[in-house]
Amino acid sequence: MTEEKKLSIALIAHDKKKKDFVKLAVSYEEILKKHTLYSTGTTGQRIMEATDLAIHRFKSGPLGGDQQIGAYVSDNKIDMVIFLRDPLTAQPHEPDISALLRLCDVYEIPLATNLGSAELLLRGLDAGFLNWRAVAKETERKSIDI
Repeated sequence: MTEEKKLSIALIAHDKKKKDFVKLAVSYEEILKKHTLYSTGTTGQRIMEATDLAIHRFKSGPLGGDQQIGAYVSDNKIDMVIFLRDPLTAQPHEPDISALLRLCDVYEIPLATNLGSAELLLRGLDAGFLNWRAVAKETERKSIDI
């Protein structure tokens, strides 16, 4: 395995997906605990209640948490986003959700929106496949210093 880099990971789940996220976090706690974790309010609280993970919690998604995480994405402070979305339930803050997903695309942030892709990202993270994020950050820092 390649040298592992500590990354910043955002964890978000719609209400009907929070139980799934807790199960995911419990299953991958050993991987997640090696990184800096951020979350929207209730999702983070539920994960912390079920695990020993330390999580910086932003506001609830509908109260601006998605936007707070989006700001971190645009400032290159987030390396990966796991957002378990509920595609079958209308969300009152859908524009904020769409903006966050768009920012992940703009800034090339790995994004999982369901359990299948989340598991692949976490396994890839553990295998060192996301170490390029550290290189991307260093390159950005050097271009700012010039």
